[in-house]
Amino acid sequence: MTTSEAAAPKEAVEKAVSPGYRYYVLGILILIYMLNFLDRQIIGILAAPLKAEFGLSDSQFGLLGGLAFALLYSTLAIPIAWLADRFSRVWIMTAALTVWSGFTALCGVAGSFGQLFLCRMGVGIGEAGGVAPAYSLIADYFPKSQRARALAAYAFGIPLGMAAGTLVGGLLAATYGWRTAFIVVGVLGVLVAPILRLTVKDPKRGGLDAPVAAAPAAAPVVQKAPPFGEVLKTLAPKPSFWLLAFGAASSSVCGYGVAAWLPSFFMRSFGLSLSQTAWYYSAIVMVGGVAGIWLGGVMADRLGKKSKGAYPLTPAIAFLISVPCFLLAMNSGALVGAVMPGANPNGAAALTLAFLIFLIPTGLNLTWLGPITAAVQHLGTPAMRTTASALFLLINNLLGIAVGIYYFGWMSDLLRPTFGEESLRWAIYTGMGFYLLSSALLFGASRTLNKDWVD
Repeated sequence: MTTSEAAAPKEAVEKAVSPGYRYYVLGILILIYMLNFLDRQIIGILAAPLKAEFGLSDSQFGLLGGLAFALLYSTLAIPIAWLADRFSRVWIMTAALTVWSGFTALCGVAGSFGQLFLCRMGVGIGEAGGVAPAYSLIADYFPKSQRARALAAYAFGIPLGMAAGTLVGGLLAATYGWRTAFIVVGVLGVLVAPILRLTVKDPKRGGLDAPVAAAPAAAPVVQKAPPFGEVLKTLAPKPSFWLLAFGAASSSVCGYGVAAWLPSFFMRSFGLSLSQTAWYYSAIVMVGGVAGIWLGGVMADRLGKKSKGAYPLTPAIAFLISVPCFLLAMNSGALVGAVMPGANPNGAAALTLAFLIFLIPTGLNLTWLGPITAAVQHLGTPAMRTTASALFLLINNLLGIAVGIYYFGWMSDLLRPTFGEESLRWAIYTGMGFYLLSSALLFGASRTLNKDWVD
């Protein structure tokens, strides 16, 4: 049996395409994605206790948060996606969730930097099977007219998971220690895995894409997954694929890097405690992230009806706006001081202003998720979607996570002799250039996507 849908009973298929069940599946996938980012990003809020426990520099912590996770996470996604295009996507995601959650729990018993590094690699191995199959499932549950919004809704798991990881991880670490934080969130994922397996069915691949006349309801045609070489041969000649992939990757260098290091920035430069940072940053990510992701998906679906170029153009403009907003938010103390001479640069007024401004770039830097992932789904046939997504994610994550998180730590250590405790602030300043590069690449994609799009 090459696809789960070939053996699915008629009742299961009908249930899978009903509106209520469709949104139930999306809700479960959002929950899984939330756990994905919770386990992935919890390490950011735990930077201070982990550095103190193991005597790490910013560069070493950058390796722990970036390369340890991203190396196998990015590379294994390709063979796992190949399997997901041929076998049950739900089974693969269930196994992936169990593995990454188990290794997250094991992080809590690590006795050295090396052991923690290996456990983070294990988290990456599990999470390699968590995203590309979900993209493919959503594309088969929602019609093209709703796909960007559905994928944007799925991406809510990112801010929700980051917010939960920051809040729950920070509060647990402040009260019970960082080991307890890892163990609690890891066990939670293991408990959720059976729900995914028992309640979610694989729909027919490409069932919402084929013209009605091409596949009568009485005799649905199951598309056979093409070989990996054929997928690569389809995508490689298309400029849009490379512009979308490297455009998203450039934004992710800054996006993942800033997300991982902002908790440390708030503690060093704003003088917040671990628990204060947990509440403060989780609220920024929750409110700004959800709003930005949904805005990107809705705008792309609406504007994309007129031109496919709107899919990359929407985030390209968003990144240009986000850069000055980040700079203003990080210097809220100076802004308050200019209006209220003598005011505490880290007082309530400055923190409130920073919070409000941070909401804007936090939302804008996530607007790409719905539009870009939807566009990638249409660069090949439905049967190659999972593999195409994995190739896209390989570039995005290998650069975004491995390079991004390490870059800011390395730059902070490099600038420390000059700027001292403020070196992280200046490291983040330098990283804003990646958003400008991303914007340029996505502007290029907006000019080629109409030609490369496959209906």
